[in-house]
Amino acid sequence: MPAPLVVVDGPFLLYRSFFALPDSIKGVDGHPVNALLGGANVLLRLAADRSPRAIVICFGAEAAVYRVELYQPYHAARPPVPDALQWQFDHAVEFFGAFGWTSASDDGLEADDLLGSYATVEAAAGGHTLIMTGDRDMYQCASADTTVVFLKMGAAGFDDVDPAEVQKRYGVPPELVPDFIALRGDPSDGLPGAPGIGPKTAAELLSEYGSLEAAIEVAPKGRLRPRVAGALIDHADNLRAFKDIATLRLIDLERPADRETDLEHGADAAERFGMRRLAERLRAANSVTDL
Repeated sequence: MPAPLVVVDGPFLLYRSFFALPDSIKGVDGHPVNALLGGANVLLRLAADRSPRAIVICFGAEAAVYRVELYQPYHAARPPVPDALQWQFDHAVEFFGAFGWTSASDDGLEADDLLGSYATVEAAAGGHTLIMTGDRDMYQCASADTTVVFLKMGAAGFDDVDPAEVQKRYGVPPELVPDFIALRGDPSDGLPGAPGIGPKTAAELLSEYGSLEAAIEVAPKGRLRPRVAGALIDHADNLRAFKDIATLRLIDLERPADRETDLEHGADAAERFGMRRLAERLRAANSVTDL
C-alpha cells in the first residue's frame, strides 16, 4: 500500500495538547508552549508509526458563517480561546512548518471541511488518507480510501475508525452520520437533536427508513411511536438544518506534494521556542537516521 496522506484537525490537536499538558511548560520568552509541544509529540509519533507521504494541518473558522445562519446557537456556548493558547495558535504555522508539515486554512470554512476535502482529493488520485481528529462528525469520511484516526480528549493514543467501526459505534454506515447527528444531537456543537430521541432510537430510525428525510416523511403516517413521530413532525425544519450543519462542505484543493518530516529543522524550531528536551531528542533521532 502506498504511503498515506495525513490530514490533521489543527484546532482539536492544539486544544487537546493544551489541556493535557501543564501551561507551566514555557518557552524562552515566558509564553506557554504546552500545546505546541504536545501537538508535535503526537504528530511525530504518528509520523514514526505510519510513515505518511505528507502531513497537512488544517485550520479554519471557529464557527463557519453558513452554519450559524442555519442555526444561530451553533457553537454559541463555546468559551473563548484562553490567551495562553491563542499565542500558540498564532505561532502554530511557523512551528509546525519547520517539521516539513504544511498548514492549510480557509476563513469561510471550518477545519473539518478541509479535512474532508483533502481526503476526497487524495482518494480521486488513488491514495489513502488518515484523518487525525477528535471530532466524531468526521466518521462520515470513513471509507475504503479514508481512515479516521480518532484522538481521545485527555487520553493517550488513538483509534483507527473505518466503516465497520462506524457501524459498530453508531449503528449506521458513514454516509448516514450527518442524519444520525441531526437526530441524536451534538452538545459540543450546540445542536440539541430531536427531543426524546437518543442514539439508539436514532440508529433504529435510520436503519428502518434509510435517511432523516424518509423518517420525517413517515412520521405523520402512524407507523412510529407517538412521541417519536411528534418530535420529527414538530422539529422537522431544525432537524434538516442540523443535518446540513453536520454535513461537510467539500471544496476543490490541490493534492499535497510528498514531503517528509524534517527532524533537523524541527529541532531548530524546538530550540527557538524553548523546548530544549524536544530539540535534543530530535537531534539524537536524526543522527541515527543519518547513519
